[in-house]
Amino acid sequence: MELMRRSLLVCLLLILLPFVIQVSSIDDNYVQCERAVNKWAESSNENVNKEDKLRDLLFFLHIPRTGGRAYYQCFLRKLYSFDQECPRSYDKIRFDLRKPNCNIVVSHDDYSLMSKLPRDKTSVVTILRDPIECVFSMYEFAVDVAARSLVHPNLTSVDVAARSLVHPNLTSALQTSSGVKPRSSRMVSTLDIWPWKYLVPWIREDLFVRREARRLGKLKRSVLGDAYNTKDVVMPLHEFINHPIAHEIIHNGATFQVAGLTNSSYLDDALEVRHCVRKHPSLGQLVLEVAKGRLDQMLYVGFTEDHEKSARMFARIVGAQVLSRSKSTPDSQLKSTDQANVESSVKVEPVKAVEGINHTTSMADEVSTATSSPKGTMTAEQLMRMHEDCIENSQNVQKARRTMSLKQISPVNFTKEARGLVPDSLLKEIKILNSLDIELYGHAQSIFLQQQILMNDLEKQNQLLAGQISAEIDSPRNILLLSMTLVPVVLVSVVVMLRRNLCCINFFHVAKLKKLG
Repeated sequence: MELMRRSLLVCLLLILLPFVIQVSSIDDNYVQCERAVNKWAESSNENVNKEDKLRDLLFFLHIPRTGGRAYYQCFLRKLYSFDQECPRSYDKIRFDLRKPNCNIVVSHDDYSLMSKLPRDKTSVVTILRDPIECVFSMYEFAVDVAARSLVHPNLTSVDVAARSLVHPNLTSALQTSSGVKPRSSRMVSTLDIWPWKYLVPWIREDLFVRREARRLGKLKRSVLGDAYNTKDVVMPLHEFINHPIAHEIIHNGATFQVAGLTNSSYLDDALEVRHCVRKHPSLGQLVLEVAKGRLDQMLYVGFTEDHEKSARMFARIVGAQVLSRSKSTPDSQLKSTDQANVESSVKVEPVKAVEGINHTTSMADEVSTATSSPKGTMTAEQLMRMHEDCIENSQNVQKARRTMSLKQISPVNFTKEARGLVPDSLLKEIKILNSLDIELYGHAQSIFLQQQILMNDLEKQNQLLAGQISAEIDSPRNILLLSMTLVPVVLVSVVVMLRRNLCCINFFHVAKLKKLG
């Protein structure tokens, strides 16, 4: 009996041993990860005060799908000349990082680029977007650009009718796109830019697979009405957000980019830290705190959702300082710089829509790195008006381009109304997957509010100094004092006027009596 009991105990221990080893391994792994993330967080904490003055080099940390391209084209290209811009900064760094000899770098690079730049001479600005909207936009843009590869970039209306230049497979599309070059040496293809160089090829391959499956009858036609779940045409949104690539690049993307931990990071320990946070989500709070601290130190933080207010604040915080510096530049140097701007500019032409034709290359949106408008004696208000005109033109171009792209994957059509039909369960899942970004976005909102209060106070002070408003009308106490001063004056004036009128009446009355007498 005792022998049987011991045998059962040994068997039970043998059964439980793998689980014990696994739990121990998990504990060890967590401890190692916690140590690695803590070490990175401690090395990343910087006791630096918030910037208030623009430094020699401006780093525009462009978080994807936040409207950063509009800021670049409609603000920065009008503020900085060709010579001031760091060469081809969107896809690769082509300048001496320690001695930039340029004044602005605009890039999807994460914050780790700062480890390569002269920190004491560099200001950082960025724009954030509601994380849920950002995930939708990342999905839509990846599909939009990938859809352009379904047809040859040199289609004509006759070709469309005959379907003679529709790519039969992915190999054909890749061969064609490899031979397509940007229209200008100052243009950069979307496929050379992070994160699109990962997302677009992934979605492009998926589009061809689904098209071939439809041709073979392996996929049933989706029910019309849900643009985000048309699985016979394009990868559904719920598949997209749960794919390993989305976990690696998209979810909590803003937090990792501001923290300097994307898969294109310059930091040696970025891969390990990112892996640990993905495996142990609780460690993400350490990354979040570093990202918050980075935002606190930036010269400017804007928002996609409140574009007009953000743009005006950018013009006042960044634009005004750049313009102020340009006014102190010698006239001869300013004229030569302005001439270089005009000669090196790349004009943005509206896309002429022809039914069923995609006029853009299969390599998709190209980002111009040229500067288009001379500064001269421009004011912040003039800059803002130029920005508004530029935005309208840019939006029209993008809308036309997107319309043509989506025709290749009809009936898919991404609209605000279509987003409203996405199930609540899917929205909840996106929120959970992007919890760090949601918290970072809330922190950024408080920073933006502080910026707004400071700028309003500064504007009020400037108005007072310029004599545009009276200091006496600046507080309830002063209003009361002003009222107490004015009321007696008004009363005295009324009494004087009444006495004058009474004297006049008495004079005429006496004169009339004398005449009668």
